[in-house]
Amino acid sequence: GLGVTIVPAQPGQLPSTKELLDAITASGAAEVVVLPSDKDTWPVAEVAAEQARAGAIRVSVIPTRSIVQTLAAIAVHEDGARFEDDVVAMTRAAGATRYGAVTIAVREALTTVGPCQIGDVLGLVDGDIVVLGKDVVTVIRELLRGMLVVGGELVTLVAGLEAGSEITDGIPEWVQHEFPLVEISSYDGGQPLWPLIIGVE
Repeated sequence: GLGVTIVPAQPGQLPSTKELLDAITASGAAEVVVLPSDKDTWPVAEVAAEQARAGAIRVSVIPTRSIVQTLAAIAVHEDGARFEDDVVAMTRAAGATRYGAVTIAVREALTTVGPCQIGDVLGLVDGDIVVLGKDVVTVIRELLRGMLVVGGELVTLVAGLEAGSEITDGIPEWVQHEFPLVEISSYDGGQPLWPLIIGVE
C-alpha cells in the first residue's frame, strides 16, 4: 500500500496535535507528509510536525484544504522518490486541484449569490458560495459546469452520507455525457453534511 494513515475527525472538531503526532510516529517512517484536508487543521499539523522533527523524523505539511486535494497529492506520490521531489510533486498536484462542494443550508443567510432559506442547496467552489438552488442534482450540475467550463481533465467525486443514486450514479453519467473527454474517479466518502465533494484537475 501507500502507507497512508487516516486520523479521523468529526465535523466541527479538529484532530489534536497529539493525535497527529501519534500518527506520524506510529507510521515508523523516517519521512512523513501530512495532508490536513482542511485549512483549520493547518496550525495543528504544523505544531505536530515541529514536534516530530524534534524526534528526528522528516515531516512536511502540504496545506490541502479539501479531501479531493489530498487525494490528488496521494495519487502522484512516488515510492522511492527523493523526499523533496515527492513533496514538490504532491504540493503541485494539490494546488492544481480546484474543489467544490454541495451542502444544505441550516439557517437563513445572505450569500454572495442572494439570500438563502433553510433547506436550500448551496454549491461552493474553493470555499465560496457560487450556486444557490432548491434541487441537489441541479446545483451539482451547475457547479460542475462552472468548474469544467474553464478546463479540467479529471473530476473526482466524493459522495457523502446522504448521497442517493441520483448523485452516486447519475452525476458520473451526466459528466460523461456532457464532458466526454473528462476522466472521472468516484469514491464513497460517507461524510456527513456534504452530499458531494468535487475535485477538478
